[in-house]
Amino acid sequence: MKVAIYTLGCKVNQYETQAMERELLRRGHTLTDFDGVADAYIVNTCSVTAVSDKKSRQMIRRCRKQNPEAVVAACGCYVQTHAEEAAKLDMDLIAGTGDHMAFLDLLEQEWAQRRGSALLDDALRRRRFEALPGGGMASRTRAMLKVEDGCVNFCTYCIIPFARGPVRSLPLADAVAETARLAAEGYRELVLTGIEISSYGSDFKDGTTLTDLLEAISPAAGEMRIRLGSLEPRTITEDFCRRCAALPNLCPHFHLSLQSGCDDTLRRMNRRYDTARYYESVALLRQYFPRVAVTTDLITGFPEETEEEFAQTLAFIRRCGFADMHIFPYSIRPGTKAAAMPQVSGPVKERRAAQAAEVAREMHQRYLNSCVGTRCAVLFEQPGEDGRYHGHSADYMEVAVAGEGLHNKLLTVEITGTDGEILVGEVVQ
Repeated sequence: MKVAIYTLGCKVNQYETQAMERELLRRGHTLTDFDGVADAYIVNTCSVTAVSDKKSRQMIRRCRKQNPEAVVAACGCYVQTHAEEAAKLDMDLIAGTGDHMAFLDLLEQEWAQRRGSALLDDALRRRRFEALPGGGMASRTRAMLKVEDGCVNFCTYCIIPFARGPVRSLPLADAVAETARLAAEGYRELVLTGIEISSYGSDFKDGTTLTDLLEAISPAAGEMRIRLGSLEPRTITEDFCRRCAALPNLCPHFHLSLQSGCDDTLRRMNRRYDTARYYESVALLRQYFPRVAVTTDLITGFPEETEEEFAQTLAFIRRCGFADMHIFPYSIRPGTKAAAMPQVSGPVKERRAAQAAEVAREMHQRYLNSCVGTRCAVLFEQPGEDGRYHGHSADYMEVAVAGEGLHNKLLTVEITGTDGEILVGEVVQ
């Protein structure tokens, strides 16, 4: 059958979609564009915000309109957390965030004989990590490897622990084997992803940490770069920095989740650090990693956030001097504690997001300017609409050069300037 998949949400969802695509091809099915007519449609849903819920429902309804005779299926976080609501939509198969291979078995059964199926469990009772093959479908440039699933932080704005369950980790030996396989397949960069990779190994109850994982897979990766997904500040300790700085293939790019630069707001968010601990992490990274890029996420207009608290946040992000930021006005997530707190008005949230974005742009430009005149290794991915070839440096800055046929090549580039929000340079022969 011809299968079309639409993916919403985070890198973990993207990873799980890629694994399903690989398995569908292995089973002899074909993949087709989601905008066309397919025999089966899969929507891999997201539930991080109420807007994500709405988009998930819209995409599910769209499937039936595109081909009324198709099998319509949905999996992911929205279905997991809103099973009763999802069951009212016109679907043949609903599943959550659990067993993706069993989900594909049911998809095939539905195609053969329509019966209406569901594959749902209690995410909070999960204890087994679902190992899915790493890699990607589009190219041989960058592969993702999910090494962890689940979260037990229970931030007051987040529903994901209820969608994904407790922490489960990919065993070290399996991670090493997958890394070696992906390197042999020709990938030049490996992105470690998960719901909360800072908690990697905590379920093993033997002291295994994310640092141990990195030391184990680094030799297997060889010349393939290793890039970390989002981290909690608690991960960054002197031991982490000392051991990781010795790994030749670890990218000096660390995305440290911040969310707010005000301690009172962080407490309302139930974040497990304060600004002093966060800044300690930033300082340690800059001490151990030359030309490190520290990036972050920020939520503006969290419930009860005052103008003074927001001013503290602006001052703190300036102090940190981030290389880049993702900024979001707070979005109510029904079912979370924050949804019941006194809310900041929409216009205020948007204004604060715009103010923070302006500071972020200034810091980003400052970081780009600091790169001019340096040399860096760039992994080239694809030609851009500007006629130049584009790729990313180890610190995850986008770089463009004149040239063609550079796909999947890792080349030294001399940075000669900036162009908007990216770097430009020349390949060093």
